[in-house]
Amino acid sequence: MLMRTDPFRELDRLTQQLLNTTGTWSRPSAMPMDAYREGEEYVIALDLPGVSTDAIEIDVERNMLTVKAERRPVAKADDVQMELSERPLGVFSRQVVLADTLDTEHIRADYDAGVLTLRIPIAERAKPRRIAVGGGSAHREISG
Repeated sequence: MLMRTDPFRELDRLTQQLLNTTGTWSRPSAMPMDAYREGEEYVIALDLPGVSTDAIEIDVERNMLTVKAERRPVAKADDVQMELSERPLGVFSRQVVLADTLDTEHIRADYDAGVLTLRIPIAERAKPRRIAVGGGSAHREISG
C-alpha cells in the first residue's frame, strides 16, 4: 500500500495518543461550531461527522445550551487489521450561553451530512415594533 506521509500530522497524532486527548464524559473534547443570525432565527452549526443521531444529546437549562455527542468505535471483524486511525473517538461537548432575546422553547434540531444544525427563533419581545402615539389634549382641572 502506498501512502503519503506528513511528518507534522504524524507528530500531532502521536501527541494526541501520548496525552490521551480523546474525550470522556467527565472531560469531553470540543467540537467545531459556526453561529450566525439568519432572518428571524439564530443558527448554530456543529460538526459531528460519524456520530449517529442516538449518540447526540441537546439540553437547555435557563440560557445555557449544551450539546454532547459520542463517536463510538465501529465494530470490526476479527480478520481486520487497522493500518491507520486518525479520526478521534470519544465524547465531544459544546456549551453556549444564549441571549434572553432567543426563544429557547422552540429550538429545532436537524442532523444532515455530519452537521448538527440548531435553529433558535428570535423571541417576539425582542423584535422591533412600532409604537403608536396617542393624541389627546384633554385637560383636567383638579379642584380641591
